[in-house]
Amino acid sequence: MPMIRIDKNIMLPTRDGIGLATDVYRLEGPSPAPVLVTRTPYDKEQTVVGGGGVAFDIFRAVQAGYAVVIQDVRGRFASEGEFTPHFQEVRDGADTIDWLAGQPWSSGAVGGFGGSYLGCTQWAVAREQPPALRAMASAVAPSDMYEGMAFQGGAHVFHGRRWAAVMTTEEIRRRAARGAALPEGGASLDVDAVLSDLPLAGHSMLNEYTPWYRDWLAHPTADAYWRPISPCAGYEQITAPALHISGWYDAFLSAAFQNYQGMRRRGGTERARQNQRLIIGTWSHSNFTGSFPEREFGPTASSNALDLTGIHLRWFDRWLKDMDNGVDQEPPVTLFVMGVDRWRAEADWPLPDTQYRPFYLHSAGQANTLHGDGTLSAEPPGDEPADVFLYNPMRPVPTVGGQVILPGANAAGPRDQRSVEARDDVLTYTTPALERPVEVIGPIELRLFAASSARDTDFTGKLVDVYPDGRAMILTEGILRARYRESFTLPELLEPEAVYELRLDLWATANVFLSGHRIRLEVSSSNFPRFGRNSNTGGDIASETAGQYRSAINRIFHNAAHPSRLMLPIIER
Repeated sequence: MPMIRIDKNIMLPTRDGIGLATDVYRLEGPSPAPVLVTRTPYDKEQTVVGGGGVAFDIFRAVQAGYAVVIQDVRGRFASEGEFTPHFQEVRDGADTIDWLAGQPWSSGAVGGFGGSYLGCTQWAVAREQPPALRAMASAVAPSDMYEGMAFQGGAHVFHGRRWAAVMTTEEIRRRAARGAALPEGGASLDVDAVLSDLPLAGHSMLNEYTPWYRDWLAHPTADAYWRPISPCAGYEQITAPALHISGWYDAFLSAAFQNYQGMRRRGGTERARQNQRLIIGTWSHSNFTGSFPEREFGPTASSNALDLTGIHLRWFDRWLKDMDNGVDQEPPVTLFVMGVDRWRAEADWPLPDTQYRPFYLHSAGQANTLHGDGTLSAEPPGDEPADVFLYNPMRPVPTVGGQVILPGANAAGPRDQRSVEARDDVLTYTTPALERPVEVIGPIELRLFAASSARDTDFTGKLVDVYPDGRAMILTEGILRARYRESFTLPELLEPEAVYELRLDLWATANVFLSGHRIRLEVSSSNFPRFGRNSNTGGDIASETAGQYRSAINRIFHNAAHPSRLMLPIIER
């Protein structure tokens, strides 16, 4: 078997003279090979171990006849220059692909792989249509860098703030290695303290070491700032077939569906539109095992059992080696369905036979806590009193699991919500125990009729699978900042106590609620620290201090004139 040759820290030249540290893994010998490339801000040495943020064995890829290239992006680790997330990746990516295509050990065909930011670097350069880029395999990556990455439903998503804190620590150490003095307090930040700190835009160390994060906060609407770095803004310019990978508990789950559907409808060529593939496992942003502390999904759920590396290689064999291996004839969608805990191949997303059915909210005005009288049913409401709760942003509802990238107690994945549901500022609406299984696969929307004492506030929704023993396991959730109820570009404050119809995107799930289980909806106004808190003032939340935050009295209506309802995608088999 040929030996693997490894060339370390080649300083790949860019058009402005900056060198990008690049490692090349390839088989010894004269035969040119197609190239798989990933570009990372997280240290290319660690990417060798982690497979580019997704379960992908690069040494297996080399043995399969590929040259694998891993590069530190500009301003990170061994590369030169200054790091400005996302905006620098278009030109640097294009220069990298052009250089790779011209090497004597390269066949001239290049594919991209990697997850999270490493997926973003693929999408950034794909809009430039480099001729050598033949295919992509993007995992757990954003689509709209405003909605779903920096913000969701208009609320600031705090994995961005956590990322800025981590990157600040790394930047401090990077400068110290060059002789700069350490700031007062040392070289690391307390991430939990940064998440709780107010005002959001006032953290001196974030502002000094990661000024790009301040720019994010300065653009709280979906303005032109976000378009150059958002894949969804440029599907028409992208001509590469793409493999999209995510998990039901991934922080960028919604993006995988948006990228898949967007490319199917708007891709730059018919070849690109016809050759998009989607895989959604029972995974989080960084856990591809299918095993979580409070839920095991069985031996087939892991990426290893699925052979995600093999799937990558078959994908690249088709598009970089022109093998007629049938990949383009297979069903384009592969989903792990929870509840029954098995994989299914589907014809498209959403599933073609989906039936969207309303489950209406009911109560006698006491839906607060899991011990309240809130119910869900297919029957429209009659004359029922509203449910009321106090939202105090200084006492927010805590994040417990779900689709997050947070440390410690906020670890992602399926977790029991009963501690959350014990709070009086959480409304719960639950069906009776199911007499037969109910299959829910697809996008989920919550339509609420709501009013607030404030000029602006948030509303949250969460879909929960309640087990016969009482465990309440989170499936998916969402949020809407009320000022963005009509538009993410033109916010409009509320009239206090006026009733508005709000539409909350709860993203998606694939779950069979088994016999004896119950379907539950939680409604509240905070989910912290997954989302930043609403100050309830209607002002510039990023600049407001804790002393400016105010409580709000929020009401949820469910009567004949205001039929609040959860829209579930039901599959009849």
